[in-house]
Amino acid sequence: MNDTAGALPKTLGETITQDIRRMLVEGELVPGQRLSEAALAETLQISRNTLREAFRVLTREGLLKHEPNRGVTVAEPDMASIIDIYRVRRFIECKAIAQGFALHPGALNMRQAVDAGMQAREARDWVGVGTANMLFHRAIVELGDSPRLLVFYEQISAELRLAFGVLNDPEFLHLPYLDMNAAILRCVEEGRSEEATRMLEGYLVQSERIVLAAYERRVKR
Repeated sequence: MNDTAGALPKTLGETITQDIRRMLVEGELVPGQRLSEAALAETLQISRNTLREAFRVLTREGLLKHEPNRGVTVAEPDMASIIDIYRVRRFIECKAIAQGFALHPGALNMRQAVDAGMQAREARDWVGVGTANMLFHRAIVELGDSPRLLVFYEQISAELRLAFGVLNDPEFLHLPYLDMNAAILRCVEEGRSEEATRMLEGYLVQSERIVLAAYERRVKR
């Protein structure tokens, strides 16, 4: 997926912060995982000071957690956070998709995400299906033509993927939405933006209910 054009050049710290956020969105880092400063700095080929700068930003965003004598770990969102995330998602995504049209770069990225999700399903790569789904929703936000909104949404996406990671059932969480993604995409490509908006609103309400119900079952165990 291409970055939004016109964005200002990023500092190294900002780039690393974005890279780690991407790792969270794509499921490479999972809730509760302890992050080794030395190992991650070596993997990313950066200094520890630069990595600590990224850690501080991501901790403020609620994506990482720093505890004395334990270091930095990947955060585990709670149910209140999930409710708030979905509230924000409905506000952002439904407004964005209402502006969509077939030749918009965001719509083209939606198509790429749908195709990637179908390929992952054929390979029974459920984590890959989840990543494709996250990219599909990011592409929806691209329809809004706001670089600032997209940056904010990337934080929300990372926190949401952590919620999915806590539940640890990517097939159950993501497989049902592949066909819905394709149906919403068809509406955008055919200029039926009002229908796409209605479908997306219902989609997000259903997704929130499923995630919250799974969280509740997990808490009661």
